[in-house]
Amino acid sequence: MERDEDNLLEDGIGIVVGESSKPIQSNDNSEPQLHGGDGEEASCLSTTLFLDHVGRVILTFNSDGLSWEKLHHSSFNLDESICLGRKLAPKAATKIKFSDVYAVEFVDYGLVHEPNLLNGGRSLLGDDHEMYRFTVHGFQRSKTQSSLWVLAVYTFCHKDLQTCQMWVDRINASLNLELGRPRNLLVFVHPRSGKGSGCRSWETVAPIFSRAKVKTKVIVTQRAGQALHVMTSTSNKELYSYDGVVAVGGDGFFNEILNGFLSSRHKAPYPPSPSDITCPVDGNSSFVIHHGSSETVAETTYQNEDQSPLLSSARQQNGPGFSYSRTEDGSCNTGNRVGLDIAQVVRWKTTPESKVEPYVRYAASFAGYGFYGDVIAESEKHRWMGPKRYDYAGTKVFLKHRSYEAEVAYIEVKSEEKNLTLERGRLSGRVRPLRSSNKSERVICRVNCTVCNKKTDQVSMGSPRSVPYPPPEETRWLRSKGRYLSIGAAIISCRNEKAPDGLVADAHLSDGFLHLILIKDCPHALYLWHLTQLAKRGGTPLNFKFVEHHKTTAFMFTSYGTESVWNLDGEPFQAHQLSAQVFRGLVSLFASGPEV
Repeated sequence: MERDEDNLLEDGIGIVVGESSKPIQSNDNSEPQLHGGDGEEASCLSTTLFLDHVGRVILTFNSDGLSWEKLHHSSFNLDESICLGRKLAPKAATKIKFSDVYAVEFVDYGLVHEPNLLNGGRSLLGDDHEMYRFTVHGFQRSKTQSSLWVLAVYTFCHKDLQTCQMWVDRINASLNLELGRPRNLLVFVHPRSGKGSGCRSWETVAPIFSRAKVKTKVIVTQRAGQALHVMTSTSNKELYSYDGVVAVGGDGFFNEILNGFLSSRHKAPYPPSPSDITCPVDGNSSFVIHHGSSETVAETTYQNEDQSPLLSSARQQNGPGFSYSRTEDGSCNTGNRVGLDIAQVVRWKTTPESKVEPYVRYAASFAGYGFYGDVIAESEKHRWMGPKRYDYAGTKVFLKHRSYEAEVAYIEVKSEEKNLTLERGRLSGRVRPLRSSNKSERVICRVNCTVCNKKTDQVSMGSPRSVPYPPPEETRWLRSKGRYLSIGAAIISCRNEKAPDGLVADAHLSDGFLHLILIKDCPHALYLWHLTQLAKRGGTPLNFKFVEHHKTTAFMFTSYGTESVWNLDGEPFQAHQLSAQVFRGLVSLFASGPEV
């Protein structure tokens, strides 16, 4: 795969590609030696090698990765250097974890380079020198954008072929011991996503999968709904052969794949409802329901034993956020998977006049009504504009300033459950004060989040609760009724470039809660103030009298108007009456969690 020189230099990767790089000069005739005393384990293995474009280093094999130490020459210093006329990172990487390594390969016998260094106005030049080489391929955090990961390539060199091959074998053996590494993936590519860049995006990263020896079955969709149909019709036997599914596209494309996967496989009761609202079907009864836009139907009989492939379950995992250590046989898990809450949304009626017909959809990030629904409906009329259609639609809908009469009923979350989240945040050091007059605190979801990793008796993996919901007389429903500019249900924080802290800063990936955000009708200027607070890092968009924020596990919505369009993960969804509940950690992602 071609490497971008500019990006590599700016991100501080310890390699330079170009004709200006100079061959390394061997300063003595001694052979690099293998270090290690009697009885030392492989984890203590160290060898003197050359690191291409860096110089002579001592490479050490540790239990969790590789580390190397530069053997400095008195004639120059690598702490700060200039290469190809550009300043390198003051301190290059000196270690990499096995969890961040995706491949190691023996290259061949060839030229070894040192960096083109300028020190005190003197250029250090060397003679041609050839060695056997092996390359470690991995990832490291970007120096300019900490939430991004960039490729890291380290080529080590030695005069002895067997020494290089020994290191390749050792590293590969350690990688093979790590559980959870994907070996076979199903890939869906939306060719028209991102102004038609879907295929190019996949072609850019495909060599990484190939080098990592990950098999991929690639499906480039040709029509709307194809990914949903493929996921729905694929047998469980075939899905069991995959370690995961990759979506190359936008939020709507991911949602299509998610619904195709869950529609015929996830069996669960309907969301609960207040006792005074008559639902046509009891939550635990059998009923033929429609899932998404698929023709498949299923019965809502709840199953404690999860028999579906790729679905999370408490007996299969140690919790929604993986945190494995080495087992008795020496194997370990990379830990780079996190659980993701999923909301089940059941539409009971499409319009006020339509008959009751339950229709199930799933959402992974957000469900919104009013402003959010109007924006997505308006943007659908201007798909030819690409991503800019959202800015255009948002501006147009904001200027209209429409409000809608509706009622929302939601389950009250006891204060002790909220306090559990706050206390775990204090213990992890991730509690941040809100910049507001009430001096309240919020717990931010981060990598290795203690809130998401915590198993509780209240909210469990793969189901709304570890036990069925309490009887109706023991469940307290709260209500809010009036005219609303918007109603939102955030499953995760939904951080993005326009809302750097997200819609709800302290929403978590896998804590089993929904965050209801009710924006009551208010003057245009106040609503604009609310939106500007959303756009600010450290803003306080929820600290307005016309804004209600409720943490819950389930809610029910009823419109009192003739128009009612929702936004489910970026897709329009017409619903006059609907209910929703959250399933904690129902699916898992190849990820480590939200970055700082």
